[in-house]
Amino acid sequence: MTSAFVDRLLASDEPSIRFKTRVQVLGESPDSRRIRALRREIRDSPRARALLAERDGEGRIAPKRHPYFKFKGAHWVMATLADLGYPPGDRSLLPARDQLMDCWLAPRSYYTEFEVESKAASYRRQGVPVMQGRPRRCASQQSNALWSVMGLGLADERAEQLVERLLHWQWPDGGWNCDRNPAATHSSFMESLLPLRALARVDTPEARRAARRAAEIFLKRRLFRRESTGEVMRPGFLKLHYPRYWHYDVLGGLKVLAEAGFLSDPRCEEALDWLESKRLPDGGWPAEARFYVRSAREQSRIECVDWGRSSSKRSNEWVSVEALAVLSAAGRS
Repeated sequence: MTSAFVDRLLASDEPSIRFKTRVQVLGESPDSRRIRALRREIRDSPRARALLAERDGEGRIAPKRHPYFKFKGAHWVMATLADLGYPPGDRSLLPARDQLMDCWLAPRSYYTEFEVESKAASYRRQGVPVMQGRPRRCASQQSNALWSVMGLGLADERAEQLVERLLHWQWPDGGWNCDRNPAATHSSFMESLLPLRALARVDTPEARRAARRAAEIFLKRRLFRRESTGEVMRPGFLKLHYPRYWHYDVLGGLKVLAEAGFLSDPRCEEALDWLESKRLPDGGWPAEARFYVRSAREQSRIECVDWGRSSSKRSNEWVSVEALAVLSAAGRS
């Protein structure tokens, strides 16, 4: 069944699905002539063209909107292109890269810190509030930008500044959190997964140590259980989604741990068993819920493209190829 489903993915109309299947599931070299040609096909695909449709004459993406506008802003478009396997080094994306850097390295917002004792006080000035020695910062934003520009082959010296900010904001337990409630003393899964993903791509001793500490946040909880009681942390963690944006589910956790080289840890075994249990009779996996909308009546969360219907009984190519990639990396394919 699984082999037949892989053949089905290899015949997909989506070049990105074929790219992910060949490279992430079957282990083909991303530098081969065939894969390079496939990435050019991704660049010219209707999906990539739709994502980049709102560029202005200077190449900026949706310039009238904040880069973080969900989900048509430059922040999300660049992250999606990187995840699709868009070919690296496309200089037409440099203006979009600069949108991200100008946004997420703004001095007054991200280099100014102030000590506060209450949630209300944390909103009274611009900058990063610090409570009990812990910066309350949405590190998923800077890390997603870092991962995007590295994946798209567009990183410059400012990428090092993003790395420095992530290391500076890391909490004592190894993760990150933007919760401005003083009672929040543990890192957030939502805010820690993308920093782990980004730092795992940075080849410095400091980044490697930070990634190891961040991975422990997930491993010691077996990716979805409370450390204190062993109970499931959130029911939504046990649903499958694509795209996840900054949200967390178990497949997303496994995917990042695989990329970062931690999937062989025995504490991943229960989550891998769970993932295998979600396989449908046709050999694929479903998208059980989604975080985006397609209705123009909504003010945010509008996607540029459709990623398929959410259903617990129908396979979704995007979820399925990720699941197969994780199981392949775990030696379970």
